[in-house]
Amino acid sequence: MTERPIAQQRGPENPIITAPAGSVTVLSAQVFLAAMAGLALRLLFVFRFPASAGDSDLYFQLSRSLVDHHVYGLWLNGQLTPTDLRMPGYPAFLAGVTILFRRAKVAISLSQALLDLVTCFLTAALAAALAPAAARRRVWLAGLWLAATCPFIANYSAVILTEVLVTFLTTAALVCFVLGLKRMPAESVLPIGSRRLTSFQRTLLGAFLTGLATLVRPEMPLLLATAGLIYAARWRGVLGFRKLLLQGVAMAGAFLLPLVPWAVRNFVTLHEVQFISPRYTTLPGEYAPVGYYAWTGTWLERYRDTFSSVWAIGEEPMNIDDTPPAAFDSPQEKTRVAALFDQYNRDLGLDISPEVDREFAQIAKERTRRHPLRTYVRVPFQRVLTLWFTPRVELLPIDGNMFPLRDQWQDSHANVLTVAAFAALGYLYIALAIAGIRLARRAGRPGHGANLQDAWNLWGIALLAAYVFVRTAFLTTVEAPEPRYVISCYPAVLAMIALLFAGRKRRKSQGTFNSPGN
Repeated sequence: MTERPIAQQRGPENPIITAPAGSVTVLSAQVFLAAMAGLALRLLFVFRFPASAGDSDLYFQLSRSLVDHHVYGLWLNGQLTPTDLRMPGYPAFLAGVTILFRRAKVAISLSQALLDLVTCFLTAALAAALAPAAARRRVWLAGLWLAATCPFIANYSAVILTEVLVTFLTTAALVCFVLGLKRMPAESVLPIGSRRLTSFQRTLLGAFLTGLATLVRPEMPLLLATAGLIYAARWRGVLGFRKLLLQGVAMAGAFLLPLVPWAVRNFVTLHEVQFISPRYTTLPGEYAPVGYYAWTGTWLERYRDTFSSVWAIGEEPMNIDDTPPAAFDSPQEKTRVAALFDQYNRDLGLDISPEVDREFAQIAKERTRRHPLRTYVRVPFQRVLTLWFTPRVELLPIDGNMFPLRDQWQDSHANVLTVAAFAALGYLYIALAIAGIRLARRAGRPGHGANLQDAWNLWGIALLAAYVFVRTAFLTTVEAPEPRYVISCYPAVLAMIALLFAGRKRRKSQGTFNSPGN
């Protein structure tokens, strides 16, 4: 069969990649079908299952103040008050959509659907950057299909929350970081022509994109820290300490570049030096109940318990009967908590007072002293399970319950089947991602006489796995273990699953894996 080059890079590190004649047409058809399937899935959620969340109104208010009054603030007591309650990236995105199109939720949702579709192509590029050259096209296409058909990410196109925008920026940054770890041309993983960047320039671009992502979600410096550690391990024997230090400084500078205007605004308007939103975001005059959060941190494991504990503060009365038994070590402790709930209920609307908060902090210390492994090991581990394996149906018009199974089945067959399918899919994604890592690790053992382009990007795989681990570990420390907080990790998970499609392509000349070490 006649073959022709579909991409050609000169030099010893960039061999010609060939494909049978007509394969480009087949590839284009598959790309088109994947894109249409991805778009159809997102439009299904947008028009059939539109959703709202507690933070949606807040983001709307911030975007309106930007468009109407050119002030990033909220109306408090009849006065527009500047705030740093949320990072400005997502409200600025909403404001941009409003200016370009109109102030309507459907315009925002459609914009998010298109942006999420772009993230699918970035996920494909991320997967291809991990694979050896011989398998790169297959892995790229598999990554595209996996991302296009993943309902967990697509679902967030239909809600006014940060997930779509931060996932797009995170994936773009990961692509840059992974390409920087392995000296390959960007054209070899992206389906469009692009200006060739050096490894160092890609790294700086990744740091800059991480800074933009931090303008959307304040915990995104975790990505830069993880990338910095992996880069230090990767290049410590090549660059030397001095050059490695200079590269770290350059990465930090590129990261801070998009954050400087926000920090200047906070200094001028709020008289504070602040690059990211504070850990406990409160309005003027409000009190952050850190003692209460310390107490919930000794028992709060399940997502559904956040509604009656963390999110009820300042909104609803607290009921001791809504608190699970795991929150109390003895009847006496339950009585103490019930008394604190009664005191809070008398002051409803004022949030938890400092006096009540100190009592909760004392109970938290006592519980941790009695069972330190519970606070520092068991509860965080259970939160990991909550973050990753809770059925992701919170945006769908179903209650998400499967048990008791007989009663739920009688109420609605569709609800039970949907919850079961989403739950099974969550487990399947993680299992397949682990299998993809193991395949790459086995096939990517160091070999001899191999071209750099034929190697698995094991350092890139390590970066993705490390970022997923670091982000998950951090999220176990937040007040409410919301499963949506790991949505931005799913492109990395899907990219690692796509490695399973690399196959066992053997080299004719050697009869071995065409995937020696990195």
